[in-house]
Amino acid sequence: MPNSPSRPPKFALHKPYSPDLDPIGAAKAFCEVLERRRSIREFSAAPVDRELIEWVVKSAASAPSGANKQPWRFVCVQDPALKKRIREAAEIEEREFYSRRAPTAWKLDLAPLGTDETKEFLEIAPWLIVVFRLTKTDDGKSVYYSEESVGIATGMLLAAAQMAGLATLTHTPSPMAFLAEVLQRPSNERAYMLIPVGWPAETCHVPEAALIKKPLGDVMVVR
Repeated sequence: MPNSPSRPPKFALHKPYSPDLDPIGAAKAFCEVLERRRSIREFSAAPVDRELIEWVVKSAASAPSGANKQPWRFVCVQDPALKKRIREAAEIEEREFYSRRAPTAWKLDLAPLGTDETKEFLEIAPWLIVVFRLTKTDDGKSVYYSEESVGIATGMLLAAAQMAGLATLTHTPSPMAFLAEVLQRPSNERAYMLIPVGWPAETCHVPEAALIKKPLGDVMVVR
């Protein structure tokens, strides 16, 4: 029977995580791993075990969410034919973006990153994880703060992949409705992000502009 205002919720004893290092050392070590993460576009075709992908997704699915509704779905694609269809559909949208939709200022901002409408990595990466945001639960009930919840889960997925040594790319072709069609997803799911996952190619390079991060003083305010 679901909880109600007249029926107090039950609580379980919290079991906190205790790092092997001192707290500052643990936070520093985690930061150093994440600071080496880069969005890459040059993947190796070497396979990645399904179990590894399952652990990465399980980490993401442990994220907090509004009213614990867990409004996410992680569709993990390894089938070459499906990856080819996704690439073809994505490139249609990307050609429109670069030729017509993107304002000049946006394209100027993208220029140092060297991106274009060609997305061969969508076929080369051994896995594509398509993150979907649920607009309602599978049984039609409301969800809350779904954008925020799925954003947190996606960040945790990227961190989990990085901790495993995997490379990722945050790809957001716009619009992304084609993903629901290609992957035959129900109407309560909206594509949120397309994340190629795999090992970096041995000759993988990243744009130097992407290496520049704002200093702590520019992003942290202490009051």
